This record gives sequence, C-alpha cells and structure tokens, in this order.
Amino acid sequence: MSRPPFSAESLTYLDLDPAPIRPEWIIGGQPVARCRHWSDSSDGTTSAMVWDCTAGSFRWYFGGDEIVHIIEGEVIVSGDGAAPRTLRPGDAALFRAGTWSTWHVPHYVRKHAICRDSLPAVVNLPLRAARKAGRIVERLRQILPARTPAYAMRAGVPLVGIGLLGAIGVLGF
Repeated sequence: MSRPPFSAESLTYLDLDPAPIRPEWIIGGQPVARCRHWSDSSDGTTSAMVWDCTAGSFRWYFGGDEIVHIIEGEVIVSGDGAAPRTLRPGDAALFRAGTWSTWHVPHYVRKHAICRDSLPAVVNLPLRAARKAGRIVERLRQILPARTPAYAMRAGVPLVGIGLLGAIGVLGF
C-alpha cells in the first residue's frame, strides 16, 4: 500500500501521550512532558511531533538536529556559548545534533518539532562532498562561460570534472 502524498494535522488540538523527562536531567521543579509523533519522511531520517511541558527547568541532549516552532506558552533556552533566549509563539529555533541546552519553562510550552537523525559518517561524508561539488559546479557555471572553451561547456560531466579539479586546487580557482 502506498503512502498518501502528504500528511496534515491540527497541532493545536493533537492529543499527547506522556513523555517523561529523564530524572537526572531535571534541574528544578517537576516538569511534566507529553508528546505525539504525527509524521515522518519517506527515508525515515526526519520526523515531526508535537511536545508540551509544564513549569520546570531541565537540561536536554539533542541526539539529532531539531527545529522547534513554539505554538503556545514560552521557554527560555540557553546552551554552551549561547546567551539565553526566550522563545514565544511564532518563534523557531534550531538545536544542533550532539549538543546540550538548558530549558526553563516558566508556566507551560507547546512546540512543534522537526527532528532529523544524524546520518552515519560513511553516508554523510559522500553527501557533503556531492553538495560541495554541486556548489562548485554552479559557481563555475556562472564564471566560466567567458573563460572556458566551448567543448568544456557542452556537457555537465566535463564541467563536474572541471569543478572537482578546481575544488582540489588544480585549476587555481
């Protein structure tokens, strides 16, 4: 059975299930958290969920990248090297994979979260290299027409080769 072309949900009224914060992460108060996963990407690396929490303070570890969008309430977040920031309805923030942050919820907060699992290095490195090569090729497409013989511009494959040579410094770009 195939999946529908899109998923949609009312994030304001979605019923949430208990999602306790690890006791050793709690700094103050008795925060009660709840969550509901509502969608995920086709490749399984990205998921969308709604999460809420009552008053309290705690540390949180982000195992993968997480983009949050505050729906209701507010939270004051801080992290290593980052000044505290109050997030209110309409605000969004990115929490990077492998980092800790401190969350202080004065009363209540409800957020929409888009979580992306980190890919293993064996997969991530080639993807990053391909993206960089694509950026180089695009830059070369913008600057080479005036300086490159027509035979080098005829096909994308030779241009990719020129881009890779430029990336490693052979052409001096």
